[in-house]
Amino acid sequence: MNGRFGTSSAIPLFLILFSCLIWVPSPRAAEVPVTVLVFGLEDEILQNVEAALALPPGLAELGELNLPWLERFERQIPEKVQAALEPFGYYNAQITTKSETGAAGKRIIMVTVVLGMPVRVTEVEVTVRGPGSQEAELRDLAADFPLKKGDVLRGDIYEKTKGAMKSQANDLGYLDAEFPVGRILVSRVASTARIELVLDTGPRYFFGAVSFTGADIYPEAFLRRHLAFKPGEAFSYTKLGLTQLNLINSDRFKEVIISPEKEEARDFVVSVGIRLEPALPKRLRFGLGYGTDTGARGTISYKDLNVRRRGHEFDSELNVSERLQGLAAGYRIPGRDVDSYTGLRLKLQREETVTFLSEVISLELSRTRGFGRGRIGTAYVSLLNEGSTVGEERANAKLILPGLRFSQQVYDNHVRPAKGFRYGLELRGTDRSFGSDISLMQVLGEGKIILPLPWRLSLITRAQGAITFASDDLTSLPASLRFFAGGDNSVRGFAYQSLGPKDEIGAVLGGRHLLVGSLEVERAILQNWGLAGFYDAGNAFNILKDITLAQGAGLGVRYYTPVGAIRFDLARQVGIEDPRFRIHFTLGFQL
Repeated sequence: MNGRFGTSSAIPLFLILFSCLIWVPSPRAAEVPVTVLVFGLEDEILQNVEAALALPPGLAELGELNLPWLERFERQIPEKVQAALEPFGYYNAQITTKSETGAAGKRIIMVTVVLGMPVRVTEVEVTVRGPGSQEAELRDLAADFPLKKGDVLRGDIYEKTKGAMKSQANDLGYLDAEFPVGRILVSRVASTARIELVLDTGPRYFFGAVSFTGADIYPEAFLRRHLAFKPGEAFSYTKLGLTQLNLINSDRFKEVIISPEKEEARDFVVSVGIRLEPALPKRLRFGLGYGTDTGARGTISYKDLNVRRRGHEFDSELNVSERLQGLAAGYRIPGRDVDSYTGLRLKLQREETVTFLSEVISLELSRTRGFGRGRIGTAYVSLLNEGSTVGEERANAKLILPGLRFSQQVYDNHVRPAKGFRYGLELRGTDRSFGSDISLMQVLGEGKIILPLPWRLSLITRAQGAITFASDDLTSLPASLRFFAGGDNSVRGFAYQSLGPKDEIGAVLGGRHLLVGSLEVERAILQNWGLAGFYDAGNAFNILKDITLAQGAGLGVRYYTPVGAIRFDLARQVGIEDPRFRIHFTLGFQL
C-alpha cells in the first residue's frame, strides 16, 4: 500500500516539473498580441484583404507591442484595403477602423468595409499590331477579351489576359512582344472605366542550330530524336519545354539545361545550347511486393540504356511469385523520334491460378511509333508456343500471331491523377496458312476515365471488353487466348481469373469473349490518403445471351506514394445466395 502510494505521488510531481519545462515561452514562440478582424466582405475579396492586412514582422518583441509601429500600421489600413479591393472593381469603398484592448492586453483592430457600387466597363479597345497581327490565335484572344462593356472591372482578369496574350505571342515566335499601350482609365465619380490595350508583336524569331554538350557517350543522332522542334521552325518556349521533358523522361540524364541564345540571334534566328549530365546507363535493381492476384513476389531487373554507346536499350527481368514465374528480356533500337523504336522481346512464363496452368515461350518483334499527345501505335508479330491445362482440358498450340495495338494516355498527374483518361485497342489474329495450329481473330479494348467532382471527390470509371472470331472450338485455344474475369483489376470480390464459362463438373474453362465494367468514387483525405466506394460487374462468356454478370461492391483505402499507390479494398459479392468477402491489396501504379 505504502509502495503504491509513494510511486503514484512521484508521478504527478514529475509531470508538474516536466510541464513547467514545456510551457516556458520562448521569445520566438511568443504570440503577437494583435488581432485584425474584417467585416462586410466574403470569399476571394475577403481573402485578398486579409492578405493585405498581414501583420508586419517586428510588431511585437518578446510579447511587447511596438506602439509607434502599430499606430503607423493602423493609419495605413484604409489605403491597404482600398488597394486590395480595386482588382475586383471597387474603387469607392467606405472603410472604417476601430481598435480596442481586450483581455490580457491584447489589441483588437476591427475593419468594417462597405463596398459601394463597383466600377463598370464602358468601352474596350484591344488591338494587335506588328508582323504577327494576322495570327489567328492572337486575333482571337483580342476579339474574345473577357471584359466586355457593362462588366464589373476586374483588374485580375485584365492582367491575366494580358499575360496570356504575351505568352501566346512568344509561343508563336514573337519574342519581343510588348504592350506599348496598356491602361485602364477609371472615373471614380462616375464609377466607369475605359480599357485601352495594344499588343505590338515585333519580329518573328526562328529556331537555329542546336548544340549538345556533356553527353559524348551518346551519338548526336540519338540526342536529336528528343527535339520537339526542327531548325527553321518558329521559335517556341513550349517546344523547348517539351524537348527538356523528352530528355528527362528518357531516364538517361540527371540534369538537362536548355539555353536559347536570343541575345546573340542574327536575322532573328536563335541558336539553342543543350547541356546534359548523363546518368549511369547500367542498372541492377531488386524489388519485393505483394498483391492478392499474384501473392508475394520478388523481382530482379537489369537494364542497359546505352548498349554499344549507340543509345540502344537492353532490359531483362526475373519475376518470382506464388502464382507466376517468368523471365523476360528485350532489346530496343531507337527510331527517328522520341516515341518510335523497333523492339525484340523474349518471354518465358509459367502461371498457375485457381483456374488454369499455363506455360509460355514467346518471341515478339515490334515496331512502335508515336502519333502525338500520348498516342502510341505498335505493329507486331509474335511466335508463341504454349501448353496449358484449363479444368480437365489440355491444350497445346504453336502460333504465328501478328497484331496491331493503339493506345493513348492523358493524365494531369501520374502519381495521383485528379483527371484524365487512357484507352487501348488491339487487333490480333492468325491462320493455319501461316503455320499456326489454329485460326482466329480477336479484338480487345480497355479504358479508364477519371473525372473531378466537388468536395474533393473523383469519379473513376473502367471498362474492358474482348471478342473472338474462331471456327475452332474453345478446347483448342490455349489459356492466354481465352478470357477470364475476377481479381484486383477486374471484378473485385472474386479470386483472380476465377470467372468464366464452366464445364459439367463446375471447372472454369474461360470464354471467347469478355465484358467488365467498374464505377468508383474516391474522396481525397489529407494530402496522400483517399477513401473509395466501388461497384464492379462483368464476366467472360461464349454467347452474349448466356452472359451472367458477376457483381462485387465494397470500400477501399488508398495511400499515394512516389512509387505508386497502396490500395486496400474490402469487396463483397453481390447477387448470389452465399456472398463472401474478399480482400484485395495492391502496391504500384494503376493508371
